[in-house]
Amino acid sequence: MPTPLLVALITTAQLLSPTAPTPAATVCFLACDALDPSQAREEEFPVPEKRLNGRLLVLHVSDADGMAWGSIDEGTPGDSVWLDRSWDGGVTWEPLLGRATVPGTRTGTRTLMHNVSDPAGHRRGLIRACGDAGAVACTDWIYPVVCDVLCDHVDASLAAGDVQPVAPTTLHGRTIRLHVDARAMAWGTVEAGGPGDEVWLDRSWDEGASWPGGSSLGRTAVISGTSTRTTMFATRDPRGRHYGGAVRACGRAAGSNEGSCTAWARPAPTRADGAAEALMYSYRPHEGWWASSWWNSAATLTALVDYAARTGNRRYDWVVARTFDVNRGVFPAGQRGSDPIEGDFVSRAIDDSAWWGLAWIAAYDHTGERRYLGMAATIGAYVHQYWDTRTCGGGVWWDRERTYKNAVTAGLYVRLAASLHRRLPGDAVWSRRTRTAADWYLASGMINSAGLVNDGLTADCRNNGSTVWTYNQGLGIGGLTEAWRATGDARYLAAARRLADVALVSPVLTRGGVLTESCDVGQRSCDDNQKQFKGIFARYLADLARVTGSAAHRAYAQRQSDSIWTTDRDALNRLGQRWAGGTPNQLDWRTQASALGGVLVR
Repeated sequence: MPTPLLVALITTAQLLSPTAPTPAATVCFLACDALDPSQAREEEFPVPEKRLNGRLLVLHVSDADGMAWGSIDEGTPGDSVWLDRSWDGGVTWEPLLGRATVPGTRTGTRTLMHNVSDPAGHRRGLIRACGDAGAVACTDWIYPVVCDVLCDHVDASLAAGDVQPVAPTTLHGRTIRLHVDARAMAWGTVEAGGPGDEVWLDRSWDEGASWPGGSSLGRTAVISGTSTRTTMFATRDPRGRHYGGAVRACGRAAGSNEGSCTAWARPAPTRADGAAEALMYSYRPHEGWWASSWWNSAATLTALVDYAARTGNRRYDWVVARTFDVNRGVFPAGQRGSDPIEGDFVSRAIDDSAWWGLAWIAAYDHTGERRYLGMAATIGAYVHQYWDTRTCGGGVWWDRERTYKNAVTAGLYVRLAASLHRRLPGDAVWSRRTRTAADWYLASGMINSAGLVNDGLTADCRNNGSTVWTYNQGLGIGGLTEAWRATGDARYLAAARRLADVALVSPVLTRGGVLTESCDVGQRSCDDNQKQFKGIFARYLADLARVTGSAAHRAYAQRQSDSIWTTDRDALNRLGQRWAGGTPNQLDWRTQASALGGVLVR
C-alpha cells in the first residue's frame, strides 16, 4: 500500500492537473530512465529556477543524453523533489518520477535522470521539476515549442516557397489547404468562407495514428473577408530526435461543430530528405539498429551515411556512433538474428560480416573517425580467412561451413579489400589482395555470356545459372570501380562499365526504364533480403557515374529517382518495393532504405 506521504504527494499532483496523472512506464532512448546524473554528458538550465519557501528548485537537462533531472537545495530534511513528464503537451503527466527526499544530514538532493523524448515510441515529451517543502511548486515545462530551422508560430509570410503536398478538403463550400515550405514548415488556410470560420493544424509524431499535444495548433478565425491562415509550425524536432512529423490542415465553418481535415503529409525539403526522414522513423535508438535484420541494418546504415555525405546533412551522425557503440559487442543467437554475433560485427555469415565492413568504411569516409576504419580492417581480416584457393582457384566462402562461393560475397570482398588499401597508409597487403580478388572475380564464370551476374558457382566451379539479382550486378560494379581506384588498372573500370551498360538495357533487370527485381513482377513478393537489393545497385551505379561522368548512367539514375517519387511514394514519403509502382507493393524500412539509394542522384 502507498505511504501517507506518497498519497499526499499524488493528491497534490492531481490538484495541479486538470486530469488524473498517467502511470509511468520506463522509457529507453539512449539510456533507460533512472540513470544517475553523474553520467550526464552535459548540464543545461533551459527554464528558470523556482523558489519554494526559501528552497531552490532547479531543472537540469542534458540534450546530448535526451534526459533531465531535478534538484532541491537550501532546504531541510524531509523536503523532496521529483519530475513530472507529459506526452500530451502538459495536459496530463506521469508524476513523482525519481522522487528523492533530503536526508537528515544534508540540505539538498536530486532525482535520477529520466528521458524527455521517446523516439522509438514516437512520443514527444515535456518535463518539469517539482518539489515539496511545506507546499508544492514546479518549474516551467521544458521545450513546449518545437524548433527546427525555425520555431513554431512563425508568420506564414516568411515561408520559403509554398507547396501543397496533399489535396485540399472542402466543407460547406469552404476550401481548406495544407501548405509547406522548403524548410518543412507547415501552415493551413481556409478560403471562400466568412467571419467566424476557423482553420488549424494537427501535428503527429506517429504518422497520424495520434496527435496528443499537437491538436488545434495555430487555431485562427476569419475576422473579416473570406479567408485566413494559421502561423507556421515545425514538422521536425531535432532535439528530441523526431524526424518528419506528419501534419494536416483542418477547418470548421462558423456556427457549426462539423469540421474537415486534409490527409496527413510528412513535409520534406527534398526527395532525399523525405526518404531519410521516413527511414529514421523505424530506427531503434536504444538498440542501435533497424530491428530485426542484421545485414540489412548494415546496408541501411550505409545508405543513411551515403545520404549524409552526398547532401552535407549531418543530422544523423549520432546514429552512426550509436549503431557502432551498441552493436560492437557479443550477442547470442536470436538477439540480432538467427546466428550469434561474436563481437566486432562478425558471425558465421561471411557476407553479413562484410556488409558491416563496408558500412564502417562509409562511416570513416563521412566522419573521419579512425575507430570506424579500424573496425573495417578487423572485419576485413576476418573475411579474408575464408579466401580459399583450394576450391575454384580462389574466392571467399559465403559461410563458415564453406558450402558456397557466390557473387555477393565475392563482390563484397573486392570492394572491401580495395577500400581498405586506399585508406590504410603504406598498405601493400590489401593492394595485392585487391588485384587477386578482382582478377578471380572476372575469371570465375559468375558473369554469364549476356554480361549479367548470376548468383554463384556450382560445386564443380561453374556458373550455377541462378537468379540475376540487382545487388549482385551492383556489387560487381562497385567492387570493380573501387579496384580501379586502388590499382589504376583500366581493365577493372572497363569491366564495371560493361556490367552497368548491360543492366540498363537488359529486360532481366530493367523494365520500362525502371530497375526491377525478379520478385517485383506480377503477383510475386520479395523476402526481407530481396527488398534491399535495388538500392545497392543504385549506390554503386552512382559511384561509377561519378568516376566516368557517363550521361547514360546519370540519366538512368534520374529516371529511377523520378519514378520512385512519382509512382512509389505516399504522402508520408514512405517508399515501396516496386519503383515503377503497382500492386502488390511491399513497404517497410528495408524498402525505404533501398529507395533512399534510388532517389539520390547527385
